[in-house]
Amino acid sequence: MTAQFSDFSLPDTLMRGLTSEGYELPSPVQTQVIPLALAGHDLLVSAATGSGKTAAFLLPMLQRFLVKPAHAGGTRALILLPTRELARQIYIHFMRLASFTRLTAGVITGGDAKAHQIATLRKNPEILIATPGRLLELLQGGLVDLRDLEVLVLDEADRMLDMGFADDVLAIIECCRPQRQSLLFSATLQQRGLRDLTDRLLRNPQTVIVNAVREQHPDITHQLLLSDDFAHKRQQVLWLLQNETFAKALVFTNTREGAVELGNFLMGAQQRVAVLHGELDQRERNRVMGLLHSGRVNILIATDLAARGLDVPKIERVINFDLPRSGDDYLHRTGRTGRAGELGVALSLVNKSEWNRMESIVRYLNLSIETRTIEGLKAQFNGIIKAKGKPSLAVRKARAAANKPEPPKVKERLRDRKNIGKRRQPSSAAGTAAGHTPLNKRKPTPH
Repeated sequence: MTAQFSDFSLPDTLMRGLTSEGYELPSPVQTQVIPLALAGHDLLVSAATGSGKTAAFLLPMLQRFLVKPAHAGGTRALILLPTRELARQIYIHFMRLASFTRLTAGVITGGDAKAHQIATLRKNPEILIATPGRLLELLQGGLVDLRDLEVLVLDEADRMLDMGFADDVLAIIECCRPQRQSLLFSATLQQRGLRDLTDRLLRNPQTVIVNAVREQHPDITHQLLLSDDFAHKRQQVLWLLQNETFAKALVFTNTREGAVELGNFLMGAQQRVAVLHGELDQRERNRVMGLLHSGRVNILIATDLAARGLDVPKIERVINFDLPRSGDDYLHRTGRTGRAGELGVALSLVNKSEWNRMESIVRYLNLSIETRTIEGLKAQFNGIIKAKGKPSLAVRKARAAANKPEPPKVKERLRDRKNIGKRRQPSSAAGTAAGHTPLNKRKPTPH
């Protein structure tokens, strides 16, 4: 029987929020996580990006605070995230789901004015949504009080470890009320350093694994387009953006310079494009995201800054102009499409230097991928590269057989045949030390 949101006995105000945002049925991660979180368990959750985990931890938290209001005290919940963009996306989710309640939330991230954030803290919002660096700075300044904390959520924990936030996160955990519920969400549970984090954070946690990181997303079609060089890729991307139908598209490059150059080229071709990269200040980032959300631009050129935490409705195309550096990066990029049951296409432009990496990504993620061409823009590179590096198993076996050392006695006999009359007389000590039975010594020929 298919689960319904009504099965969770959520307050009417939350059900109205779900309805107004178009939620119909809970996703698999919501179906599993919400009942456990409502029961008060600590949770260790592995769920792929785009699986609906934000609502999975927000709904139980909001239900808790509505059923048991706190008339005084400090922050009741802390949601800790790796990036500013993700923090703002979570805040938007909160505002939508809690739109019929009086619950409040505040955002604490780097890049924004401290004075504004201090003013937010003075209003005592029930929920703080924060990145580790700025929150720890305010904690150390005595401006944040987490002694009344009831719920602590670490979202995208693997990404926080990748970004070097482990020490900051552990320091924040030490400032939190020990008697709390803790939930940790990570795309993978195999991340180095994650065990130390879970040991410090969670108490007898329930483990939930949904949509494992290497499990292919059912709503995303993966495509490959062979390319020759940078100029060729630019023409291919322009053709795709001019000739295919989509609401919004996200194009990834590996460098800031590449993003700017591609953005300028597409703007010159009259495309509605904006560029997002790590060197933009917060005001400019907010402006760019506002343009995309409002539809004033429908194409975003981005570095991997946007691969995590960017949740924009109607992204129907993800294009890897530059192939990502790893399978996990590929997964996080392409997870920006095919969200909330919508269909999406992830297309990678691959030249000769990227071919082996693409093959590794396909194997690692077990992808089913379609190869396509564009009439008039077909690459000279055909995807065939002469094998290099590690030889095949058959070749390795043949080489091993050819180089296999002869047994000691056989070698001795061969030397004997070649040196008739000049037989070597090994000492018994030497032969015994080598692990061989010593040859019988011949009696010397009398003169």
